Amino acid sequence: MANSGSEKKLKLYSYWRSSCAHRVRIALTLKGLEYEYIPVNLVKGDQFGSDFKEINPMGTVPALVDGDVVISDSFAIIMYLDEKYPEPPLLPRDLHKRAINYQASSIVLSGIQPHQNLAVIKYIEEKVNAEEKTAWVHTAITKGFTALEKLLVSCAGKYATGDEVCLADLFLAPQIHGAINRFQINMVLLLLVSTIVSGLEYFLRIISPNPWNP
Repeated sequence: MANSGSEKKLKLYSYWRSSCAHRVRIALTLKGLEYEYIPVNLVKGDQFGSDFKEINPMGTVPALVDGDVVISDSFAIIMYLDEKYPEPPLLPRDLHKRAINYQASSIVLSGIQPHQNLAVIKYIEEKVNAEEKTAWVHTAITKGFTALEKLLVSCAGKYATGDEVCLADLFLAPQIHGAINRFQINMVLLLLVSTIVSGLEYFLRIISPNPWNP
C-alpha cells in the first residue's frame, strides 16, 4: 500500500450510490491507498448535520481528509491524489489525450451528473411531476453520452483514451453504471461508450471484489 506507517490513514466521507464519491473510491483503489470509509446517508439527510457541515459546508459527498487537509470535490480530490501518489498515473503523457481526459471528465461532472443530482430531481418532481423528472434525467444523460461517443471515437482503446485506465475512465464507469441501473438508460446506440465500460467493469472487478459498493 502507498501509505507509509507514519502517515495517518486517509478518511473518505462517501455515500454508496454517489457516482461522485465512486470516482474517488476507484482512484484510491487504483493507487493502492488504504482509507477509512465514513458513510454519509444522503437519503436520510446526514449531509445536513452540523458535524458533516464542518467537513464540507456545501453538504455534498465526497470529502477527503488527509491529516490537516480537507478536500470536498471529486475532481480536486482525484487530482490531489494523483499528484501526491503519482503511480500509477491517471493522466497520459500525450498532451492531446490528456486534454481529452479533462474534456470527458468535464462532460460528466458538469454536463451530466448535476442534472441527475438527488436534490435537483427531487425538486423537479415536487414542482412538476415524476414523469417530467424522468424525462429531464434521460435527456441530460443521453445528450452527455452522445457527446462522449463523438469525443472518444478517435482515441479510445481498451478504455476511454487508450489501453490504460485514466482520469476519464474514473468518471465514465460510475456514471454509466448508474445510468443503466438507476435510470434505465438504453445504451444500444452508444456502442463505443458501452464497449469501453464493459472493459472497465472487467478491470474494476479484478482490482476490487465488489466495485459498485464500498
